[in-house]
Amino acid sequence: MAIDYQHLKQRPFAPVQQDYTKRDTQLYALSLGLGNDPLDASALPFVYEGAAGGLQALPTMPVVLGYPGFWAKEVDTGIDWVKLLHGEQRMRIHQPLPAQAQVVGHNRVTHITDKGEGKGAIMVIERQLSTTDGTLLATVQQVTFCRGDGGYSQLQGGQPSDAPLPALQAVPDDRAPDFTDVQAIRPEAALLYRLMGDTNPLHADPAVAQAAGFERPILHGLASYGLVANALLRQCAQRNASRLKALDIRFAAPVYPGETLVTEIWQVPGQPQQFQMRAKVAERDKVVLSHGWAELT
Repeated sequence: MAIDYQHLKQRPFAPVQQDYTKRDTQLYALSLGLGNDPLDASALPFVYEGAAGGLQALPTMPVVLGYPGFWAKEVDTGIDWVKLLHGEQRMRIHQPLPAQAQVVGHNRVTHITDKGEGKGAIMVIERQLSTTDGTLLATVQQVTFCRGDGGYSQLQGGQPSDAPLPALQAVPDDRAPDFTDVQAIRPEAALLYRLMGDTNPLHADPAVAQAAGFERPILHGLASYGLVANALLRQCAQRNASRLKALDIRFAAPVYPGETLVTEIWQVPGQPQQFQMRAKVAERDKVVLSHGWAELT
């Protein structure tokens, strides 16, 4: 099979209703390393229900809520799912996420862009996360590179191809970063993060990881996304989670649990609440997340 543009754009997704508890909120924060330093009181609001002001959810937690599952593997999609690659993650936060709630995820395919035969296609899946009373909490966009589906628009008499999302910008190459954050990733980080719902064995089983071409299990891309967000909050927002309003980033290379993540942050000239970012692992001096952009309030 091949991609059928109209079928994918009109594909119905049942609303995904999800209850999460304070324990889930704490576990999400712990999986991202908050609490690694037992003397770091600034981490307590995210991992300890007895913290002054009560428990808070990290602002990137919407990426693990209301998820429709690995639907691209279903036969009717026509997608060569084995060759899928999570390319970018973008998010807009409309309201702070409660520490516990019942939420609903509404998912849809918003863009399919044909890069050409042998060059793949780009698919954007958007999720609007809201409370059961209809309050919109976050809009999440997952940009997926369908490496095996390029050239689909030439089939069936010529199918449409959408304009891509606005391109993310590379960080400045003419000046040093304004802020640098260094954080150690715990060796068991992927085993903790998979409890958020992504149970792909690539992140747990050494044999599966090696069969896929990796020396050992890799960290989830969305875990590294959360780590970069935490770096920004530490360096530029006094760890005030409510200040993060938007975060876009490109996944450039895999991260291994146990490595050290170095996040470099540039303030956008003339825009004091906007920042560009990239992250690399210190041990390999390898850029693993690039073209980052974030906005604070």
